[in-house]
Amino acid sequence: MKATGVVRRIDDLGRIVIPKEIRKVLRIKEGDPLEIFTDKEGEVILKKYSPIGELSEFASGYAETLSKTTGHIACITDKDTVIAVSGGSKKEFLEQDLSQELEQLMDDKEAYISKENNEVSIPVIKNEGKERKFNSQIVYPIIAQGDVIGSVILLSKDPKTKMGETEKKVVESAAGFLGNQMDI
Repeated sequence: MKATGVVRRIDDLGRIVIPKEIRKVLRIKEGDPLEIFTDKEGEVILKKYSPIGELSEFASGYAETLSKTTGHIACITDKDTVIAVSGGSKKEFLEQDLSQELEQLMDDKEAYISKENNEVSIPVIKNEGKERKFNSQIVYPIIAQGDVIGSVILLSKDPKTKMGETEKKVVESAAGFLGNQMDI
């Protein structure tokens, strides 16, 4: 555990303010759920809660099935990081922070499909840079109880590949299925 040097008092309602700098570094926004842990030494640990993260093993299997079925790279994310990847480099994607563009797409509850080879794909991870890595791409938000909890992404580096209706339906179905798993 890392000490921050910040000390806060609990108010009369039992609340404590997490400093803005720490919220920014940990990407905690207003309304984000936090999970509370305690240990035997009396420490209280707050962790950003990821509902889809609880399904990470299941998501890994689903990403593998998507990749084998479509022949493309498949990624499944929560709202902050890639939690499952298949068909591509796990080192490149797995547990990497998402790009602001992808986060904004999810916040807007929008799907993204690059229809033509000349259309620029949005960066998936934070440090992906400006170079165009993927020729074709589909991003579909995972929605549970009206809230976006992550996304399903198909990617292709092949310059001849164009994502069509079939890939769109597969990704949409996967996102719907994962969202329904959270509602159960």
